Amino acid sequence: MEDKRLTALARLLDVMDELREKCPWDRKQTFESLRNNTIEETYELVDAILSKDMDNIREELGDLLLHIVFYSKMGSEQGAFDFADVANGVCDKLIYRHPHVFGDVHAETPEEVKHNWEALKLKEKKHRKGVLSGVPHSLPALVKAYRVGEKAASAGFDWENRSQVWDKVREELGEVESEMKQGRKAQIEEEFGDLFFALVNAARLYGVDPEQALEKTNRKFIRRFHHIEERAEEMGKSLTEMSLAEMDSYWEEAKRLPQEQEQEND
Repeated sequence: MEDKRLTALARLLDVMDELREKCPWDRKQTFESLRNNTIEETYELVDAILSKDMDNIREELGDLLLHIVFYSKMGSEQGAFDFADVANGVCDKLIYRHPHVFGDVHAETPEEVKHNWEALKLKEKKHRKGVLSGVPHSLPALVKAYRVGEKAASAGFDWENRSQVWDKVREELGEVESEMKQGRKAQIEEEFGDLFFALVNAARLYGVDPEQALEKTNRKFIRRFHHIEERAEEMGKSLTEMSLAEMDSYWEEAKRLPQEQEQEND
């Protein structure tokens, strides 16, 4: 009996062939024209994951898979690569970077696996430009800071004891405060950047994903601020007509709401 996954993939490849041949919009697309759509689809998948919406996750994964198939189709038209090359390439990479699964290397913990992964990447020809060369330039700054710190740590450039990072955080905070007093805008921006970078490293060392942590706080703030807006509407007021004390009161009220009720208002 044929694997339904292979049947579904073959169907998707056939549909892509038909679209590329017969649809004016699909026929017009290039690598460059699809780039922003791909970024948007990726963020839509992230939103679905954060919402724990399995149906939406499935749908967004499909949209992202479509883009992979689309790029592969365009690659084949240019004689550069096709979907098989893409799939075989990632299989070869996974096998090479998992010698503890496909070879005789032992790795008992996720940390050991990660260390081996980074060490193997450095041995690959395309990664010989430097430890940090694999970090995409276009990554959002917060994610990039995390990846830069992570990769530097994999090469041994890290604090010996994770608690030492707080000395760096305090040092950078002091430098921000010092520049704030002097009012030098460019230096203030630079020191804020150093402070953010130190905090990202602190999050990494304590096993916290800073992007996820900040996004959870963003959503929490939005929910609670929306509660203030609802209260203002109930009172027949606009936010600008409310005093700061009133807004603070409703903010505290929002904090006391059960999390489930907060999320219903999200």
